[in-house]
Amino acid sequence: MVLELKCVSKTYGSVTALKDISFGVSKGAWISIMGPSGSGKTTLLNLIGCLDKPTSGQILLDGVEISKLSEKELTRIRREKIGFVFQQFHLVSHLTALENVMLAQYYHSMPDEEEALAALERVGLKDRACHLPSQLSGGEQQRVCIARALINYPSLILSDEPTGNLDEANEKAVIELFEELHQQGHTIIMVTHDPEIGALAERKLLLDHGQLMPR
Repeated sequence: MVLELKCVSKTYGSVTALKDISFGVSKGAWISIMGPSGSGKTTLLNLIGCLDKPTSGQILLDGVEISKLSEKELTRIRREKIGFVFQQFHLVSHLTALENVMLAQYYHSMPDEEEALAALERVGLKDRACHLPSQLSGGEQQRVCIARALINYPSLILSDEPTGNLDEANEKAVIELFEELHQQGHTIIMVTHDPEIGALAERKLLLDHGQLMPR
């Protein structure tokens, strides 16, 4: 198992965001997390991505319990084990596509321009390497984000509404790229509100009021 959650709950004061969540994710799986607004999808993704800690329960990533680690240790786990793809892209506006990918390398180990170029080529953007985010379409910016997520060879790719800001053509291109990544053996957990995109995953998890619904 790449990931295991055991009776994970998260509360904020008197509000229960997640309650007794348990599931496992095998290497190479593609999991979609779906549910209405406020159901706990983003909270769950934040816990898996070491951006927050559960109130109770255990989360194991590559066999290591991450739920009790220090902030410094969680930062290291995020850099070494997890690749993030966000709806809002979060690219640095004054850096080129290549430099944005290399920035992820910098925080992990040492920047390697050749390796970063290869990552951009993998997502079909080698010829756009020297362009700023403002010079790229939304779909191209998202593909830069995917290259950045892949550059450090993560155990897990976490994606939060990756097509939420894209038009139909760019959405199709990005989803095709995720399908390729899945075929290549990457482990993907994707939050989406789109039932058609959710249906592409091997397995769907449905959240409602912080609880997993039976399928």
